[in-house]
Parts: sequence; structure tokens; C-alpha cells
Amino acid sequence: MTAKKIKQVLWEWRGVFITAPTVALLILVLRSLGVLQLLEWATLDLFFRWRPVEPTDSRIAIVVINEADIRRAKTWPISDLVLAQLLETIKSHQPAAIGLDIYRDLPVEPGQDRLTEVFTSTPNLIGIQKITGDAHGDSVNPPAQLNELGQVGAADILLDSDGRIRRILLSLKDKNDKTIYSFPVKLALEYLKPQGIGFELLDRERFKLGLGKTSFVRLTENDGGYVGVDAGGIQILSNPRNHLCRNQMPHCHVFDTVSMTDVLENQVTPDFFRDRVVLIGSTAASLKDRFFTSYSNNWVTAPAGVEVHADAVTQLLSGALEGRRSISVWSDPVEGVWIFIWSGVGAILGWRFLRIRSKIMILALVSGGSIGGGFLVFLAGWWIPIVPPLLALISSAVAMVGYTAYIESENRQTVMNLLGQHVSPKIAQAVWNSRHELLKEGQILGQQMTATVLFTDLQGFTRITEQTDAQTLMLWLNEYMKAMAAIVLEHDGVVDKFIGDAIMAVFGVPIPRTHSDEIAAEAIAAVACAIAMGKKLRSLNQQWQAQGRPTVAMRVGISTGNVFAGSLGSRQRLNYTVLGDTVNVAARLESYDKTLEGGVCRILIGEETYHYIQGKFPTQCIGSVQLKGREQPVNIYQVLT
Repeated sequence: MTAKKIKQVLWEWRGVFITAPTVALLILVLRSLGVLQLLEWATLDLFFRWRPVEPTDSRIAIVVINEADIRRAKTWPISDLVLAQLLETIKSHQPAAIGLDIYRDLPVEPGQDRLTEVFTSTPNLIGIQKITGDAHGDSVNPPAQLNELGQVGAADILLDSDGRIRRILLSLKDKNDKTIYSFPVKLALEYLKPQGIGFELLDRERFKLGLGKTSFVRLTENDGGYVGVDAGGIQILSNPRNHLCRNQMPHCHVFDTVSMTDVLENQVTPDFFRDRVVLIGSTAASLKDRFFTSYSNNWVTAPAGVEVHADAVTQLLSGALEGRRSISVWSDPVEGVWIFIWSGVGAILGWRFLRIRSKIMILALVSGGSIGGGFLVFLAGWWIPIVPPLLALISSAVAMVGYTAYIESENRQTVMNLLGQHVSPKIAQAVWNSRHELLKEGQILGQQMTATVLFTDLQGFTRITEQTDAQTLMLWLNEYMKAMAAIVLEHDGVVDKFIGDAIMAVFGVPIPRTHSDEIAAEAIAAVACAIAMGKKLRSLNQQWQAQGRPTVAMRVGISTGNVFAGSLGSRQRLNYTVLGDTVNVAARLESYDKTLEGGVCRILIGEETYHYIQGKFPTQCIGSVQLKGREQPVNIYQVLT
């Protein structure tokens, strides 16, 4: 491809090349400011709810303390004695790990000594503490005995600004800069201990951790749809299982669940807790220990804190033992390129190739495809941008439609300014249909083509001007010009210009004629136009004579050949015209030997024109003559009327 061709392509596609990066940059700026964050989170939540249902994790069991349990115990928090009895019963069933999701930094008599004995004699029991204070409460110390044994995890839960849980903590540092594993991590590691599975650092720079068959990359402040999130500690994206009970009534449980009363009254089978991770926590509505997740739409269906921790435990175990993928994200540069690509697609769709209805339909299909594709990628474990590319796609398409409409409006105005009343509706429509090939920078491109040029002039016009007052002369001349111009348009010619009493018309422009029969048709139209002009002038003379106004004869010169056609001037004043030797020949034919008679309308044509009209009109050869300004003689012919 030549440099000229490349430049032409770049110019034609300039709207796309300007719109796509501009819109993409604007979307990236909006995204960096957090404007799109809520929409991106909402899309992630939607994808979670669309995901296929997964089976219940049989490794997890939950002992809940509900309203009935609190009424039975007649106190909250429940006493150390009741709690010790509950733990002893569960312990006797030989679970793999026990998670006590109840704060126990202070004794609740009676039963402190008995509970302390249970704490010190249960190596697979994990308690909780709260490391960071927040809007939901201050930090809470761990049970002293469990803390001394290293059997404590952080129960801190990460909430996004819309109050939903989409991240889980693996670890964080306390006020003494000591690293504390989260409560779910401690339980998962306790379960995995017999298999010898624990964390290993795979990539220090990215802080990538391995755990059995899976790995986790530390979440940073701008990963995925997040913007400037507090990424303290080691966080990963939450990936809870979808379950039939999600968004159902509270009595429908995601995990195998029993109440505290059922356990204390031995209403569970002996092997219910065996080799399981057992979590103990409250679900009573009065305690308001509930959290919104991607699956919950209201407070009633929101899971309790113990269920949130259970989701995190099953995510860790499924990854370590079955290789279930965690949610991954692209790097910022890759996401930026992705948004730019979709902005380019939108700009191309909004360009000039299709009608507006087709553009809307295709845009809707592509938008739906992008959402569907994003969901399929999500099923494979990737959270990629959906809202920013979709917004870039639509914005670029709309911008390009507006840009195209503006350009077409400008081009239409250009065509009208250049051609105005000087072309027939048929030619005007043909020019508009070919505007993309003809127009550039508000001008009709210069082209070399074969056309037929017609010149007319009035015989004796100087004498008439001397004998007629100015107002009458202008009215008379305008009547003549309007009649002749109308005939040119009837024969699909272009009125190039009026020069005093002379008219220059062109046939075969501005759309090039490339085939011989097309060129012949334009030559025939020019001669037919000249004959019609003569007939009209006879009619006008009769009318003028009756009105006592001057009568005249006219001379016509017609030449066919190469011309250079295009618009000349500035944007303030443009004219479409043709240049070249063919124009000069037509003018010379019109003015040749003014003594040569031809009646009211003398028509002389050049040899090229004669070649194309031969046999269509009666003609006679005038001879080979040397026209003014030309070195070589040419054969000229007179059309007989």
C-alpha cells in the first residue's frame, strides 16, 4: 500500500481513530474516579446469581444459636457452662475442627472453670478475636487460654462501601504487628493438617500463595472493579458457592445445620460431626449478626456471620483439595486495552456503513454478546470488566452516529452550495449517494474524466444592450437564462456558469463516466439539449416580438473529451467547474466564423462529439479548420435543425 493510499485510508477513518481512544480514555478516567464501581459490583453479583447451582459441601456443619436457644438458655451471651457442655458434646463426635464464632474474652458465670478446661484440652478448637475496630464495633480480645495455645483466628469481615461482602481475609496484622490468620483460614488449615497441606509462597513480588491444588494472588487496591479499596492484610475475592437455598427463606440452610438445643439434647446422629469442620455461631434475628452478600437481596435472606465464615472455609477447602478456582482479575494495562478494543468496535459499528436501525440491532446483539461472553469467562474463574467496555461500546457508537450525521450534514450543505439549482434532482441524488467518494474536507475532489461541454452565446447581444434600458434588459436576460438553464437540467446536464449572456453547461459530471456507451449518452444528451434550446428560443422570440421586446439568435459549441472537474475557491465561496482543453474547444466552436448561418440556433460540434452522436442527428461537415489558440486543425460539424 502506497503512502498516498495509507493517508487516504487514515483520513476516511479519522472519525473512528479519534472517537475510539477519546471515549476509551474518558471511560478509564471515570473508572479511576470510582464512578463505575457500584455498577461493576452489581454485575459481579449478577454473575454469581446466574452461576449454576453447586452441591452442599459435606465437610461443613453449623451449630446455630437461634431465638429458641436463647429463650431456653434465658440469657445472652450464653453461660460458660452451657457453652462447655455444647463443646464437649461436639468434641465427643470427633470432628476435624471446631470453630467457635462467639466472642469469649470475658467469663460468663457459671461454668468458667469447666469452659477453661475444655479450651485447654481441645487442640482442634479455634476461637475468634476482632483485630480492627469499625462501624460495627471495637476490637475484641480472644479467649486467653486459646490465644496462649495459638488457636485463635481473626473474625474480621470485609465490607464494601455498599455494605456487601465480596472479599475475604486470609490474614492481617494486629496492633503489635503480629500476623494473625483469619478464622476461616485457621479452620481450613486445621482440617488440612492431616494431609500435610499448608500455605507456601509461590511468587513474592505478586504475593502469590499456594494451598494444595490451588493458589491465591493477593488483592490490591485497584483490582477488578475496585478503586482505591483498603487492601490491608492479605485479601482475596470471595467465591461462595451458589446453592438452591440462596435467596430463600432463612429456614433453608446452605450447609448442614442443627440448633444448639438439638445438640445438647442429643438429637443428632453420632456421626453427624465426624471428620467435619463444625462452626458454632448465632443466627438469632435479635442479635443482628447478618451481612449482605452477592446472593442476598434483603435483610431476611442475608446470611449470619457464622455462615459467611463457613462460605470462606469451603472456598479454601474446595480449592486446596479439588482445585476449585478462585476469582482472578486482569492487570490494569490488559483491562485498559480491553476497554479500548470495545470502544473501537463501537466506533466502527456507529460509522457510515449501516442504516441507523441496523446499527441499533447490531449494537444490541454485540452488547448482549459482551455480557454473555463476560459471564462465560466468569464461569472459568475470571472477573473481567463488563460495564466499562459496554459503556465504551455504546458511547463510541453514539458518538460516531452523531459525528457521521454532522459530517453528512456538512457534506449535504457542501453539495447544495456547490451545485445548488444547477443540476437536476437525478444528478443531485447521484452525487449524494456517491458523496463519500466525491467529497473531502468540504470540497468535491478534483477528478480527470471524459465529459461533453456545451457553450452558448447570443448573437447581437451588444447591440441589444445599447438599445435597452438596464431594468428591461435584466428582466429579458433572466427570462432567457432561466429557460435555457431549465432545458439543461431536463437533459441531466450541469449548469457550470453564466458569463454575461453566455451559458456553459457540462454533461457527464461530477460522477465519472467510464464506459463508451455512457460517454456517448452524455454527448447525445448535450446535442439534444442544444436542439431543445433552439426550439425554446424560437418560442421566446415569438413571445418577445409580440411584446415589442428584442429577438435574438444563438450560437452553440459542443466538444467531448478529457476535462478536470472539481470545486475551486474557499469554504466561504466555492464553485464547481471543469477545466481543460475540451472547454476551450467548445468555446472556440461557439465563436467560430460568426458569419456561418444556422438559423435561430447554430450548433457546431467537434470530431469527438460527432463520433459519439453519428447517426443520431442530421449533420454536415464544415471541414478541417484551425481554431483560435490551437496549433493543429480539427474537423468540425454542424448539427442541422
